[in-house]
Amino acid sequence: MKTAMEYRKHAEDCRKLARGVPEGEQRNQLLEMARTWDSLAETREGLVRNHPELDSGKTSQSRASTRQ
Repeated sequence: MKTAMEYRKHAEDCRKLARGVPEGEQRNQLLEMARTWDSLAETREGLVRNHPELDSGKTSQSRASTRQ
């Protein structure tokens, strides 16, 4: 499962693309996609707060450190 940071990166990518598109439907769609990614990030953060075992970032980091 993706991390909140990954979702926020997708949101930022959508905003960057929107800046390069003239005002109109395509730009609005990109901005709506960015809002959706941000919402997913917030939802993911809430899930991890309530269920720390779902924090895939910590899990993969701890696995990497135990391998060294």
